Amino acid sequence: MKTYKNIIKGGLLVAFLTMSWLGAEAQTLKQTGNFSLFQQYFNPGLTGYEGSMGKLFYRNQWGGFDGAPETLFASIELDLADFSRWKTEETVVSTQEINYVAPGAKNAFGFLIYHDTNGPFTETQLHLSYGSRVQLTAKTQLRLGAAVTYNQHRLDGSQIRFLNDQDQVIDSYFGRFANQNRLDFNAGLMLTSDNYYLGYALQDLAQGKINGGDNFLNEDFAMQHILQGGYRRALTDQFGLVFNGIYRYDERLGQNAEGQIKGVFMNTAWLGAGYRWDLAYTMTVGFRLGQMRLGYSYEIPTGDAQQFGSNTSEFIMTMNLHKVKYPKYLKQVLMW
Repeated sequence: MKTYKNIIKGGLLVAFLTMSWLGAEAQTLKQTGNFSLFQQYFNPGLTGYEGSMGKLFYRNQWGGFDGAPETLFASIELDLADFSRWKTEETVVSTQEINYVAPGAKNAFGFLIYHDTNGPFTETQLHLSYGSRVQLTAKTQLRLGAAVTYNQHRLDGSQIRFLNDQDQVIDSYFGRFANQNRLDFNAGLMLTSDNYYLGYALQDLAQGKINGGDNFLNEDFAMQHILQGGYRRALTDQFGLVFNGIYRYDERLGQNAEGQIKGVFMNTAWLGAGYRWDLAYTMTVGFRLGQMRLGYSYEIPTGDAQQFGSNTSEFIMTMNLHKVKYPKYLKQVLMW
């Protein structure tokens, strides 16, 4: 009986996702419980903010339902100054060491892949970004960045569930594949210091007008406005607090906001909680192992997302591509 209930709920979820995608013209707010660790996705001005880095996360949303959303993200950010250091010293990246209070790359390139499956829909994003740092004062920087993005939307008509046998929109895609591609641009700026960052970004500046392939989506995508900010502070020699927030708005999807607080112990482990407006409560935990950070987030749906009654898990990994010197006792909180 439980199996049949899950099948029915899974079918209803796929139907709901199908109608939601067609109604919202495939533009959705991309979510991650660890948004503070993947800042460059939202604002290209933060490319290279932590130096040369590799980052990865896997997100399984509303697990247990057939067609529930799954997301895989992978990125690499390269500080251009590291190339000359590696070449001059003729050493591998793992032997490089930088001071832990470094303000981030002066010039950096980034590349990321964002792959999302959502019922019968698959979206793949490729971002090529550039970020640059301008030193304003001894401790304050202005970071600017831009990104070129490629998006592929794919529809698998064999997974469409009928809500209305007379629905002409759904009928036209049933049983076949469709692809639509688009090219777009992001831009952002960020004010940063040792203990805070605050900035603004725009995504989809071309609003989907540069596109090709099957025209199964509306060609217009709304430009998205993003505000990000964070503050961190050491309270004792071993413990500090970190606050992060993000606000997003576009004229199609409206607005969404998320806030998070973390406790950090000796720059080695963190435990945090947050709230995504009308969607989820989040909990996150993680630790540093050498130059690698491993983390896990758990989300409990609320508000509009509560109708599915299923939780979300997210696993993350980041790695410094140079050796960062972490102090034994906190002079500076180094995690966001």
